[in-house]
Amino acid sequence: MDQMSQRLDELLEPSVAALGYELVGVEYRAQGLHSLLRIYIDSEDGITVDDCARVSRQISAVLDVEDPIRGQYTLEVSSPGADRPLFKAKDFERFAGSRVKVKLGIPVEGRRNFKGRLVGIRGTDVILESDDREWVFALQDVEKAQLVPEW
Repeated sequence: MDQMSQRLDELLEPSVAALGYELVGVEYRAQGLHSLLRIYIDSEDGITVDDCARVSRQISAVLDVEDPIRGQYTLEVSSPGADRPLFKAKDFERFAGSRVKVKLGIPVEGRRNFKGRLVGIRGTDVILESDDREWVFALQDVEKAQLVPEW
């Protein structure tokens, strides 16, 4: 998770939790005038459009007061969906045994993209079984990770 996303996660988590939701993660993509701030929320009962609207109103107020992002951006609040993104160490622990796709910020043995079964997390390392072997990545090197739905 980059520094801006981590800062936003820390800023918004208390407000999301106070509404009774889990802040799954934050994605911030700076793209000039078309920057995007995507917030993923979840709850035991799932997420509805009304839930997203409620959280959006609450965190919009926090963002207006704290003003952590320069310039304009689009705010999206969403459920994580079946291809749930994994952001934090607890996500990698929780979904151990699941199929995942992982994209690294720096290559390992010439590769940045991996798909396989998530073994879990050991300390600050993500463990993945893929291509008949075990891969170990530093959590900080994971650029993007998400579940691969198994139907």
